[in-house]
Amino acid sequence: MATSQLTASSVTISARNLASFEGLRPSTVKFSSFGTIKPGALTHRSFKSLVVRAATVVAPKYTSIKPLGDRVLVKIKETEQKTEGGILLPTTAQSKPQGGEVIAVGEGKTIGKTKLEISVKTGAQVVYSKYAGTEVEFNGSNHLILKEDDIVGILETDDIKDLKPLNDRVFIKVAEAEEKTAGGLLLTEASKEKPSIGSVIAVGPGTLDEEGNRKPLSVAPGNTVLYSKFAGNDFKGSDGTNYIALRASDVMAVLS
Repeated sequence: MATSQLTASSVTISARNLASFEGLRPSTVKFSSFGTIKPGALTHRSFKSLVVRAATVVAPKYTSIKPLGDRVLVKIKETEQKTEGGILLPTTAQSKPQGGEVIAVGEGKTIGKTKLEISVKTGAQVVYSKYAGTEVEFNGSNHLILKEDDIVGILETDDIKDLKPLNDRVFIKVAEAEEKTAGGLLLTEASKEKPSIGSVIAVGPGTLDEEGNRKPLSVAPGNTVLYSKFAGNDFKGSDGTNYIALRASDVMAVLS
């Protein structure tokens, strides 16, 4: 019997009577925190908009997966089990990986009369959008099948600062939050305004037009830009520096 465990409480809900769970194979599906949940407050209606992301298990008799079209198969990087100081992390504190190794690629896609191959190669270490793709458990490891456009960039070193963006992505070093108000008052961490300004570190080759040609982006490395506050994917460098990777369309202005 499939069981749904809510991390915000000890409430366990049988999925047998929930129509939205029909077709799930026996497994345990965990949801992100709902906050405080009162007993008896959960009904079938509460689950209508839930999205269940349970990995599809590929039977051992299948020995390979060949992505089609512009899809890519990525072996997900394992979640860190300990902090740098050696402290064991509970499951709820482990950050979800957003990177992995390319295992296989599709044949590409056709735009107009132009055939375009996948721009990432087997063996490349990539970073992808947080909620992209379909999770697949294969050969005892977790994998992700996603479209090439969901890949944010290629990691050429172990540090995120060296990310090479793909397509229309822009990689930005986030400006530090103000420590004081204009009147000189010190700000607490909770009251600091999230910066939406940063310096462009690298840009992708651009978007594709209807003939398969690249259209260069309107921003360049070195530009200081203003971007949409809740766009993109956030990353932290090995030295604690904050970065964000987003689409060029989420950059609103260049500051000078």
